[in-house]
Amino acid sequence: MARIINEVAHAARRNAILDAAQRAVETIGYEQMAIATLLSELQISSGAFYHYFDSKPALLLALVERIGDQVEPLVLSIVHDPTLGAIDKLQHFFVALDHRKLDHKRFVFAYLRIWYSDENAIVRHKLHIAQVKRLTPWLEAIILQGTREGVLTTPYPDQAARVIISLFEDLGNATAELLLSTNTTQDDLLRLERIVAATTDAIERVLGIPAGCLSHTSRAELSQWLGSETSHEEE
Repeated sequence: MARIINEVAHAARRNAILDAAQRAVETIGYEQMAIATLLSELQISSGAFYHYFDSKPALLLALVERIGDQVEPLVLSIVHDPTLGAIDKLQHFFVALDHRKLDHKRFVFAYLRIWYSDENAIVRHKLHIAQVKRLTPWLEAIILQGTREGVLTTPYPDQAARVIISLFEDLGNATAELLLSTNTTQDDLLRLERIVAATTDAIERVLGIPAGCLSHTSRAELSQWLGSETSHEEE
């Protein structure tokens, strides 16, 4: 019983630090966020903080990983839904990931600049490896279902899952490049539309399904990102 209580307390303290860090990143920015300020807000010692996170980059990585942890139950409910066919599961899977990012839009904008800076390249690579490990089994399960149903024709379901994750990684990099530009224009929206359409086309080819089977993010949804970045900069 004591061990369970300690584990609960440990998780609660860790989440409290993450909550405070996320508020700071969203309001003043990662660069301006000071560990000392977090310690003061939470009324904890530096030793207590470093028991959970050994650096600011480690704290940032944990914030991003927590978003992945939060989407996991939703994604697993899609993967294990006996009423959905494979293509519907794929569509729901991609929509769930998109909506999770929109739900954390303010945080996404706040961390983009520091996340794609050179000094965070190692942390970014670690996150990519973690995402591959997390997402590959889920995608592979859906792809295997699709091959059994005869709607997906890829002979390499495990590798197809990894390729799709890499395509999403590239899409994220391209999107970040646009969002980080000084001024976004209508041309940027058109470019982003083409990037998303090309990624969707590539996924369909990897899976061996006809073009158009997977719908991609609408212009209205993409506009939310570009428009929000503009308004965020003006605040």
